[in-house]
Amino acid sequence: YLLKTHTQREEVLYVSSQNASTIHPAFAHRLQYVRDEKKIVITLHNLQKNDSDIYVCAGVVKKFPFLLVNGSGTMMLIKEMEQTNCSNNSSVIYGLTVVIVLLFSVLLYCTLHHVDMKKYFKKRKANTVYEDMSYSSRRNTLVRA
Repeated sequence: YLLKTHTQREEVLYVSSQNASTIHPAFAHRLQYVRDEKKIVITLHNLQKNDSDIYVCAGVVKKFPFLLVNGSGTMMLIKEMEQTNCSNNSSVIYGLTVVIVLLFSVLLYCTLHHVDMKKYFKKRKANTVYEDMSYSSRRNTLVRA
């Protein structure tokens, strides 16, 4: 047995030794179990606030009509979750991305517009100095003694 015990004793799941099972109608589509030789793994899905309780596994000993409780149970406290609208979040992220790209583009345009890019890409002429070394221009500079 899987029992709810805190608020009022209620059978959630019963599995017999012949593998026949009974599931409480409130857990009909929300409970799954897998049985091995000596253990049963129980999974509860889509828990609701009124599922909060202490859950205890119990067994019936052959030839004795009373239940044997195994352990002190597991307390489950289910809180309601706020559902967020993911489509609003994605549209906000998309809008912020567009605004950032536009601002970056405007910044890049203004930077390139104010900087004279032509002077950086012009072919520069080599700095050449021409000096006339002919005899006629040198004769006026000779010192005569």
